[in-house]
Amino acid sequence: MVHASPVEPAPRPGFRLSLSQQIVIGLVVGCLLGWWLNHLPHQLTGDPAADRWAKIYLGFDTWVAVVRDIFLHLIKAMIAPLIFASVVQGFAGAGDMKKSLRIGGKALLYFEVVTTLALVVGLLVVNVLHPGAGVKLDVEAAGAAAEVAKPLSLAEIILHIFPSSLMDAMARNDVLQIVCFAVIFAMALIGAGPAGKPVFDFFASLTQVMFKFAGLIMKLAPYGVGAAIAVTVAHQGLGTVVTLGKLVLTLYTALVVFVVGVFGTVIWLVRVPLRPFIRAVREPFTLAFATANSEAALPKAFELMEKFGVPRGIVGFVLPAGYSFNLDGSTLHLAIASVFVAQAAETTTHVHFGVGQQIVMMLTLMATSKGVAAVPRASFVVLVAALQSFGLPLAGAFLILGVDALLDMARTSVNVLGNCLASVVVARWEGEFDAAKARENFGPPARAARTGG
Repeated sequence: MVHASPVEPAPRPGFRLSLSQQIVIGLVVGCLLGWWLNHLPHQLTGDPAADRWAKIYLGFDTWVAVVRDIFLHLIKAMIAPLIFASVVQGFAGAGDMKKSLRIGGKALLYFEVVTTLALVVGLLVVNVLHPGAGVKLDVEAAGAAAEVAKPLSLAEIILHIFPSSLMDAMARNDVLQIVCFAVIFAMALIGAGPAGKPVFDFFASLTQVMFKFAGLIMKLAPYGVGAAIAVTVAHQGLGTVVTLGKLVLTLYTALVVFVVGVFGTVIWLVRVPLRPFIRAVREPFTLAFATANSEAALPKAFELMEKFGVPRGIVGFVLPAGYSFNLDGSTLHLAIASVFVAQAAETTTHVHFGVGQQIVMMLTLMATSKGVAAVPRASFVVLVAALQSFGLPLAGAFLILGVDALLDMARTSVNVLGNCLASVVVARWEGEFDAAKARENFGPPARAARTGG
C-alpha cells in the first residue's frame, strides 16, 4: 500500500518592510530620540539630580554619533573602488573611445544647463519671498571668524582634476580625480587590445563584488540614518529653525519649484517613466536627506539606476562626474543664501543691492561653484568668497550656519536626485535607455506579475 506523502501547507506570506520603509521609520525614531536628547541638560553642573540626566545625554550623544559614523565610514570605504571599477568597466566595455568622449560631452552640457536654471530659480524665489527682509546682522561678530579656505580659481580647478597620486585621491575620496584617472586608464585599456582583456575582466568582477558589498552595508542604513538625524536634532534643536525659519522655508520652496518645474519638464521632454523613476530614486534620496551626505547615497544610486535601465558605462561616468559639476541643490542654495545676506545687509546698513548686482553675483557663482567639490565645507566657502567679492557682510554667512544642517539635508538630496535624472537623460540621448527594464523592475506589482517580474 502506497501512502501519499503529507502535503506541506503553503508558507504564509509574512509582513516585510522594504528598505525605504525601514529608512523612514529610522528617520522618525531618530527625530524623536534627538528631540528627547535636546531637552536634557548638556553639561555637568555639580548638581547630582541634573548631572544624572546630563550623563545620560552625553552617553547617548556619544554612542549615537558612533553608530552614525560607523555607517558613514563604511560608505566612504566603498566609494573609491566602486567608482574606479565602474568607470573603467563602463568606458572600456564600450570599446569605442569616441563614444566615451561623446557621452562625457553630453553630460557636461546637460550639467551646465540645469545648474544655470537652478541659479535662475533661486534668484526668482528669493526675490519674491524676501527672507532677509527685517533680519539684522551683527557686522562685527564674524570679523575674527572670517578666516576660511578660499575657493579655487579656474586654473586651480583645471589642475585639481588631474591627480598626482591615485592612492592619495582614493584616500581623500576625491571623486573628480578618481574619475579622471579611471577614464584615462580605460582609454589605455581600449588601446591595449587583447592584452587588456584580463584587466577588464578583473574590473568587471570587482564591480560586482562592490555592489554586493554595498548591499550588505545598506542593511545598516535605517540605523545609520536614525543616528544621523538624532545627532542633528539633539544639537540643533528647533529654536534656530524659528529664528531663520523664513530662510529655511524659502530654500525648501525653491527646491520644490525647481524639482517640479525643471526636473518635471526634463522628465516630460525625455519621456522618463515617472512613477518607476520615483520608486527608483526614493531610497538614495532619503539616504541623502537624512545623512546630509551625498556619498551615503552613491552606491545605492549606482545600483538602482542600472536596474532602472541606464547602461553601466553611463551610470559609471555621469553619477561621479555629477558630484562635481551637477550640484543643483547646492547651486540653488548659494543663490538664495547670497541674496538673503544682501537683503539682511540692506536692513542693517541701508545699502541697496539691486537686481543687476544680483545677476552679476549669479554669474560669479556659476563659475566658482564648479570647484566646490575640492574644498571642505564647500557651499560655505563659496558663499563667503562671493560675499567678500561684492562687499557684503560676512556675518550673514555665519548666521546661516545656525540652520545649515537643515539646509544641507535638502540641497544634498536634490543633488542626488539631479544626478540620477542626469544619468537617465544621457542614456536616452545616446539611445540606450531601456524603458521596458525600468517598468519591469519598478512598475506596479500587478504589472510586474504580468511580465513575470
